[in-house]
Amino acid sequence: MTARDATPETTPIDFASSEIGIADIRSAASRIRDFVHTTPVLRSRSLDALAGAALSFKCENFQRAGAFKFRGACNAVWSLPADVAARGVVTHSSGNHGAALALAARTRGIEAHVIVPEGAIKSKVAAIAAYGAKLHHCAPTFAAREEAAERVRRETGATLVHPFTDAAVIAGQGTATLEFLTEVGDLDLLIAPVGGGGLIGGTAIAAKALQPNLAVVAAEPEGAADAYESLRTGIRVTDLVPQTVSDGLRGIIGEINLALLRRYAVEVLPVSDGETIAAMRLVFERMKIVIEPSSATALAAVLRHPHRFRGHRVGVIFSGGNVDLDHLPWQ
Repeated sequence: MTARDATPETTPIDFASSEIGIADIRSAASRIRDFVHTTPVLRSRSLDALAGAALSFKCENFQRAGAFKFRGACNAVWSLPADVAARGVVTHSSGNHGAALALAARTRGIEAHVIVPEGAIKSKVAAIAAYGAKLHHCAPTFAAREEAAERVRRETGATLVHPFTDAAVIAGQGTATLEFLTEVGDLDLLIAPVGGGGLIGGTAIAAKALQPNLAVVAAEPEGAADAYESLRTGIRVTDLVPQTVSDGLRGIIGEINLALLRRYAVEVLPVSDGETIAAMRLVFERMKIVIEPSSATALAAVLRHPHRFRGHRVGVIFSGGNVDLDHLPWQ
């Protein structure tokens, strides 16, 4: 579908993330339905046996741009009034969100600017460029990313679409769980990765609205465990320097995203990079699908903490499948 023949709702969203409800996620689903893929839910008997649980995998690695990020980016882009959208959008991203926003902007025929930190995975940067975004490079720190995005916003008049603290982005990410639970029915636990917190925030909102007794769990790398430490100490961690193979989970948990984790009693389970790589390889071998390390953290957490999942019906969200095949983590 092109920007000319698309007619989704373009009502501006103006609310705090803590006020996002299932109605906003349903509106997002309606707004983006002509652009996103309804991704499959897969099962694996061998992984069920390893986990001692009935696992259902929501495969967002099959989403457009290769990750769940397209849902939130698309909702944010198509929520903008026409005169605002005409000035374009800007974000900072090491990969998936940048590619998603570039593609979403292309569906509306507007310009996208993406701030890319030095050292980002080359295949992901190439994808951002291939979708038509204007690339701006910066130092590999979160502060540098945000400073550069603000500078481009001022210079161009583009609207900032933050990777995870944007309300429209969070609502869009929640549509994956809306689809998931509509298809599989009742679950006991639902687990997704956590980085900046956009996916897990939207997941928790949708899950608790549809199935109030459903436990929501987040998987987080030990080398980027700011969400875990923030919940443990009661103080949001902002000075952590992430060290993890899961490049999509190196963002520091957002303030409003942390509030959602607290509000919906999301439990965060840490995993090591070794466990993540082992889980990623298991999925390649047993399910014959490509997922990235960030996705694999969810299965890694299920396998590391068997007492939490054994005997239960468990939903697992695979967040994406954008992998540099020339540098697989077990090579």
